[in-house]
Amino acid sequence: MSATRQPLLNERTAVITGGAQGIGYAIAELYVAEGARVVLGDLDGAAAEQAAQRLGGPARARGIRCDVTDGADVDALLAAAAEAFSPVDVLVNNAGITRDATMRTMTEEQFDQVIDVHLKGSWNGTRKAASIMRERKRGAIVNISSLSGKVGMVGQTNYSAAKAGIIGLTKAAAKELAHHGVRVNAIQPGLIRSAMTEAMPARAWEQKMSEIPMGRAGEVAEVASVALFLASDMSSYQTGTVLEVTGGRFM
Repeated sequence: MSATRQPLLNERTAVITGGAQGIGYAIAELYVAEGARVVLGDLDGAAAEQAAQRLGGPARARGIRCDVTDGADVDALLAAAAEAFSPVDVLVNNAGITRDATMRTMTEEQFDQVIDVHLKGSWNGTRKAASIMRERKRGAIVNISSLSGKVGMVGQTNYSAAKAGIIGLTKAAAKELAHHGVRVNAIQPGLIRSAMTEAMPARAWEQKMSEIPMGRAGEVAEVASVALFLASDMSSYQTGTVLEVTGGRFM
């Protein structure tokens, strides 16, 4: 960051769900580097606290246990942010799980769990953060969808449905909140290198790689930079948009 440039998120408070690892943590790291104070919500409270310590401790980051499917937990997460730093300026709905199985073998519970965490979780976050942001006439909400929500993936009827739903949620919320000064946008990552994707069978990895014109997987930092753009004033005239971070896969 150049000394002459003001940090893009200077003194703003960002809340990131699923922030203890992976894409969520990479977003938090970049936000802190750009001047934000961050609050990480994660189902694993201890992991969230450890991640917050790595980001600079109580002056810059806090970690809170949060189950995004529970509205009261999301309220508590946003209240903790206001108490520690200031009312939320940026919310990133990133928490997610997978329960992959073909539709024939998928259980109802596996379907419900994925829809609840991704879709209801994003709705809880968007709705509750928006009620704080609209009072202040400003704010940015970034929803993490997936390329699976655009094209549908075998073994992911639950995940693809949830991630497609996040796009519909983003656009509807963007229309409702635009005149309150609150922007809502979404990111659709493709194949991103992480502990989860690297555990994939080699054949599945190679199949996905063959679909990517750029010929490589993405890095978590490459999703984080787009999340920074959408959180900052650089995207001040964008709402209801979906930005793909896919290396050109399934254009």
